[in-house]
Amino acid sequence: QFQLVQSGGGLVQAGGSLKIACTADGSILKTGFGWFRQAPGKEREGIACISGSGITKDYGDSVKGRFTISRDDAKNTVYLQMDFLKTEGTAAYYCAAGVLLVRQCKLSEPHYGSWGQGTQVTVSS
Repeated sequence: QFQLVQSGGGLVQAGGSLKIACTADGSILKTGFGWFRQAPGKEREGIACISGSGITKDYGDSVKGRFTISRDDAKNTVYLQMDFLKTEGTAAYYCAAGVLLVRQCKLSEPHYGSWGQGTQVTVSS
């Protein structure tokens, strides 16, 4: 299990960009990661994931083509670059680590055992 600390987030105008980060307290080699978000009154949804190998990535339909997940194993950090943000992107964003996701990644919560504290992203019109 990891302790995950998130950074970034904040207020951005619709159409703008934002990058958030998730830093683990230990080596993230071979560990898969996911990004999730929860808007007010809605269930948490998986929006991006990356395998421990870094080769496999997947995105939710709502962010495909606009968001990019990446990892820097030397810094024990995973990133989510968010471009062309929409107002419906206003949500609390969470990163999660899944130690069994070496060659694959999943957008569903049961595959993840460690979670970040969440960071708020607000997209204004």
